[in-house]
Formats: sequence, C-alpha cells, structure tokens
Amino acid sequence: MVTLDIFSDPICPWCYIGKARLDAALLATPGHPFTLRWRPFMLNPDMPAEGMDRRTYLETKFGGRQGAINAYMPVAQEAEASGLTMHLDAIKRTPSTVDAHRLILWAGIEGVQTAVISSLFAAYFTEGRDIGDREVLGDIADACGLDASVVMRLLNSDADKREIFEMDAAARGMGVTSVPTFVVAGKHAVPGAQPTELWMKVLSEIAAQEA
Repeated sequence: MVTLDIFSDPICPWCYIGKARLDAALLATPGHPFTLRWRPFMLNPDMPAEGMDRRTYLETKFGGRQGAINAYMPVAQEAEASGLTMHLDAIKRTPSTVDAHRLILWAGIEGVQTAVISSLFAAYFTEGRDIGDREVLGDIADACGLDASVVMRLLNSDADKREIFEMDAAARGMGVTSVPTFVVAGKHAVPGAQPTELWMKVLSEIAAQEA
C-alpha cells in the first residue's frame, strides 16, 4: 500500500473539490494502492473559538464584497464541474476548525477518517451547518459510527488541542503553505485541487512500478 497524506481544512472549498476529483480517480481504479491519511492544516489558526460572521470574514479576507464574489465565483464553477452541490449562501459563520480537526484525528484511530471528512465537507458546504459547534460534531461522529458520548466528552476537554496546533506547525515547517496538499509515499508533494486525470496518471505510474 502507498500512503497518501492529505493536508486539508474542512472549511477549505478547494479541499472539498480536490477530494471529489481524487475520489473519481480512486473509484475508477478498483484495488488502488492508496491508504488515505488526513492531516491538519488550519486556514485560520488564530480564529476565536466561537468563529465569526461569514460575510465579515470574507470581506476582510478578500478586500470587500466584490473581492469575495470574485474569489468564490471559480469555486462555485469548479464545484459544479466536479459534481458537488455547494450552498455557499447558507453558510452564516466561519468557524474555528480546531475541534473539527480533533474529531478527524480521533476518527483516524477508529478507521473512519475519510467518512468523517466527507461528512464535515457536506455539513459545511452543502447544509450550511456550523462545524465549529460541538453538537454538530457529535452528530457527525454518531453518523460515522463513533461513540458520540465519548467524542462529546473529549470535545468538552482539552484533549489533543495542543497536538493539532503542533501538527499544523509541523506541516508549515515541512513547507505546506496552502491546502489541499497531497504527499505521495512521504516523498512527492502534489499541491492544489488536481484534476482526476492527474490522479489516474499517478495511479498508473505506481501500478507500473509495482509490476
């Protein structure tokens, strides 16, 4: 098996798009060699725990309303082309993702990381839910087969908070500056939401090497 480390943040639209494109390649390659491992990278490591109003966040980040519209137009187009439904207007808050990353970390221990990631993306981008809300995270944990009562107890503690910040800092130290960033077999970094065709090529090259 080949480990594919994916540095991402569940509020990053390009991460959602990048995952959809990778998924299409994996679906077309039965018996593919990849083991996916989702690694934390926070777009907003300094975001207050309660998050902030989404419009304020976008207009501050992109220099006003028109800047935000210009930044998100290609997102909507590429999401649709990748078969995703995004209801960006339903998102009212930009959350801190520390707790979501903690949930992803614990999901990895239970072997349901990709299911949790998929649910986080859908909750945020399609359903407009606040994935900084611990009740929402508990619902997602439950739906993915985790023990929601254990997860809620952990979320209401400081368990693994420091680890998430350390892993985020380690990613930056490795040279990860944006997400998604994919690292194949611990060696080859592939930045950005790459097209499905590129992943098909990578998979065929790995198959050729193994043969």
